[in-house]
Amino acid sequence: MKSTQEVMMATAYERFNLHATVDKFYIEACDDGATDVLVIDRISMEMTLTGTHDIPPSGITRPICGIMGTIRMVAGMYLIVITRKKKMGELAGHTVWKATEFDVIPYRKTILHLTESQSQENRMFLSMITSVLNTDGFYFCTDYDLTHTQQRLANTSPDFQEMSLLERADQRFVWNGNLLRDIIGQPELHKFAFPVIHGFVVMKPCSINSKIFEWILISRRSCFRAGVRYYVRGIDSEGHAANFVETEQIVQFQGARSSFVQTRGSMPFFWSQRPNLKYKPKPLISNSTNHMDGFKRHFESQVLIYGKQVLLNLVNQKGSEKPLEEAFAKMVDGMENGLIRYVAFDFHKECSKMRWHRLQLLVDDVAENQDEYGYFWVDSDKKVMSQQSGIFRSNCMDCLDRTNVIQSLLARRSLQSQLQRMGVLNVGQKVDEQADFEKIYKNAWADNADACAVQYAGTGALKTDFTRTGKRSQWGLVMDGWNSMIRYYKNNFSDGYRQDSIDLFLGNYTVDDTEGPTPLQVQKDWKFMMLPLVLLVAFSMCILCLLMAGDTWTETLAYVLFWGMASAVTGAVIVFNGKDFVDAPKLVQKEKMD
Repeated sequence: MKSTQEVMMATAYERFNLHATVDKFYIEACDDGATDVLVIDRISMEMTLTGTHDIPPSGITRPICGIMGTIRMVAGMYLIVITRKKKMGELAGHTVWKATEFDVIPYRKTILHLTESQSQENRMFLSMITSVLNTDGFYFCTDYDLTHTQQRLANTSPDFQEMSLLERADQRFVWNGNLLRDIIGQPELHKFAFPVIHGFVVMKPCSINSKIFEWILISRRSCFRAGVRYYVRGIDSEGHAANFVETEQIVQFQGARSSFVQTRGSMPFFWSQRPNLKYKPKPLISNSTNHMDGFKRHFESQVLIYGKQVLLNLVNQKGSEKPLEEAFAKMVDGMENGLIRYVAFDFHKECSKMRWHRLQLLVDDVAENQDEYGYFWVDSDKKVMSQQSGIFRSNCMDCLDRTNVIQSLLARRSLQSQLQRMGVLNVGQKVDEQADFEKIYKNAWADNADACAVQYAGTGALKTDFTRTGKRSQWGLVMDGWNSMIRYYKNNFSDGYRQDSIDLFLGNYTVDDTEGPTPLQVQKDWKFMMLPLVLLVAFSMCILCLLMAGDTWTETLAYVLFWGMASAVTGAVIVFNGKDFVDAPKLVQKEKMD
């Protein structure tokens, strides 16, 4: 087995000064002994490497924490830099940072060359990029590969160890890969940039039996088929699943480390669930696509990366979710792969009427698989003692609320074994009986649920009262209702903008300043403006007639019935044409979204 120390050699610079002049950016590496300077020509956009002696004294200087990359808008190129960071903790002796503030700086000093409509589009694109950057959850490390699990880093080739952080990163989780494309193309500049992941990281020093250990949870959100709840479902033709997240639980104790990895992702075939003003749009399975090709691609990739698979499908086995469960089960059977086990568990049915103890039925059902798959463990001498041979891939409809509950239970069961093996837990002790640690554990998993939910659905997760306390409460149900209402509004009236923002950030849509109007210029038809106005007027008149009665009750009733009927008919027309009234994405071609 390889020593895990061998793969920690690649580094990037950690501290920088940005010197801005009229025609150039000078990004100076400020690490001890560093003399390199990255020069970006603001006119030709050329990037070159020079030394500190070339920095002119006339520039405006400011410290920055890192380079996210560059992106083209209507007004030209922009430089995106990290301006503030927060230390999360240390992993294998390497500091993990959270990027907390950013700045988007134009190459050009003015936008006077733009028309009014171009200026408006440019402001919209800038707002989109800023909205993604303001979505909490960007993390990085300048001397460690945060995109890979402990086990992947322990099983690498000598060639891998010689690569820069940008070259060796797992591209599924590099959220600034598109922004760094110019730097990636010039290997001599690689020390000026590092991969940034999006998701969730928590690193907590904990104590059990007076033994101090570090408990870490890392969720890496895939940038392939990334997007928002209702506009990105299922898989694409390459087999990439929507809302795919790799979650790794790590324990560090006296130089030893253990790791347990799980994944979540949308049901991996071609289906959609477009918002249409209804509270829960009906999911549709594509009739015009060969599902098995993409399905096989997805699981061939998953088996190659993670080994054996237990697929935990938590959707309802009745109603609108039933056809999806049946399609998933049928495709697993059709694939005839002995490395994959499919388990359907109707979460809502089993746990109805607050019977949350029944989740243990699922944990017990897969316990044998979990014992077989094990976890990764490296001892204090850096010798790999065991590896994880399989993984649990969980999903519900959104891969958020139900999924996170199950993942936290499986992770706790693995943690019990890890802490016993490391000597933190004594014989006969149970991790869930350690009150102080259990509070940290439950809150961290609930925070993980909230982070993943905000990034995909726009609100915090549901059912986190169970994750935090181990039981459901009436207040938890109230908060779930509130979050559901916010989700409804965002899914119908703001998620198109959010989807466009993510597609722009990740390079699924690129701005070409030589073209005419962008898709943002597409105007809604007359129905979008007129019908809501008619509904508002009719409903207002109905209320007015009730408050200001006529000469006779029959006259009042006639007016109320007329305006009430007008409101009902207009509302019915709006709901019938619901897809025309939601905020749909504009930038990416329809076939990409389906």
